[in-house]
Amino acid sequence: MAATEQALETLQAQLGYTFRQPALLTQALTHRSFSATHNERLEFLGDSVLNLAIAAWLYESASDLPEGDLSRMRSHWVKQDALASVAKELGIAMGLRLGEGELRSGGKTRPSILADAVEAIIGAVYLDGGFDAARQVVLRLYQNRLQTGAERSVTKDHKTALQEWLQARKMPVPVYQVVKTSGAAHQQEFEVTCTVHAKAAPTSGHGHSRRAAEQAAAGAMMMQLQAHLQPQQGND
Repeated sequence: MAATEQALETLQAQLGYTFRQPALLTQALTHRSFSATHNERLEFLGDSVLNLAIAAWLYESASDLPEGDLSRMRSHWVKQDALASVAKELGIAMGLRLGEGELRSGGKTRPSILADAVEAIIGAVYLDGGFDAARQVVLRLYQNRLQTGAERSVTKDHKTALQEWLQARKMPVPVYQVVKTSGAAHQQEFEVTCTVHAKAAPTSGHGHSRRAAEQAAAGAMMMQLQAHLQPQQGND
């Protein structure tokens, strides 16, 4: 078996998807420097499929978080660095088809080329097997990232922003307190208050976890402080 064929078989095994039209996978791995039949249109399609697949997963799995946080999470996972990391784990470089100039300049390790190839592959899967097949591939590639990294990177956002805002003004850190829990054990609802030593009333937040409720309370406090305290300080 030729090295290229072996690389394509290995890649399909990594994806958990076998192409009915292998030419689509070959095209997805073809840079414009190699051929006029390259992967840029597939990349365009795959970008949209990737965004929708991750957005749908976040909508279903992070039901406590507001739209702004969901958008930040999605953006985090579809940016070039994340895609290039996925490409390296898949070993996409082995199957990439690049022109001589790109090969000599290190194109097989260039993050932009690797990221574009991942999007193109997702687009190719969509054309070959439909959205559900593409969604399954996306979730297989991203499942561990989504579960272990995304929540931490966003749920700390409001709390960190609030703490930094207060510390910049030499104020004590906020105090969070669980004031109420309700619901069955597998679907509890938490209510948490956030109190700061400033001219602001305590705020409350709700969520299906203590962390999510604290996040909501911190976000509400930030809105209150920015709306009422900053203008007053600016007028002093």
